[in-house]
Amino acid sequence: MKSRLVASAAISALVLLGATGCTFISPQSTKIEYSASDGVNISDSDGPLDVRNAFIVANEDGSVGNFIGAVVNPTLDKATLTITVAGLEPIEVPVAAGKTVSFGTADEEPLRIDDLDTMPGATVEIHFQSGDGAGTKADVPVLDGTLPYYADLVPTEKAKPTAEPTPEPVPTDTAAPAPTE
Repeated sequence: MKSRLVASAAISALVLLGATGCTFISPQSTKIEYSASDGVNISDSDGPLDVRNAFIVANEDGSVGNFIGAVVNPTLDKATLTITVAGLEPIEVPVAAGKTVSFGTADEEPLRIDDLDTMPGATVEIHFQSGDGAGTKADVPVLDGTLPYYADLVPTEKAKPTAEPTPEPVPTDTAAPAPTE
């Protein structure tokens, strides 16, 4: 009888271990860091600034986009973030000490990126650099204005310069003046 009791206890322990042992070898999904929004978070380990919820809202053909996101400066010194999309001029963003600049809000217009050449639904590689560090590259999502809360962030086309009307030439009298007596 004693051997049956020991055997059933051993089997119960094995069943219990088998049913709960998976948590010992699989990662806990609640400990995996991720961006809980449409954008991505970028932490420049070499520089003082961080970027939060970065994404681009582009027009239908992806030729122009608005950079949306927050740049955080937790330091006691003013710092500048340089945002570079391959093949385009870098954009420099100064951020005061201890401040956050949120692009695409009522307080701050989005940063316009002309010649983006990336369709909505794709990602674009952007290099973020602050301070003396080498910076960080990140794949930033490109969205469109389908969702109502992004509709106002779609870039509008730049107004094309209107041609100045050419004034009509004023006829000038080229004849030689008549001699006076």
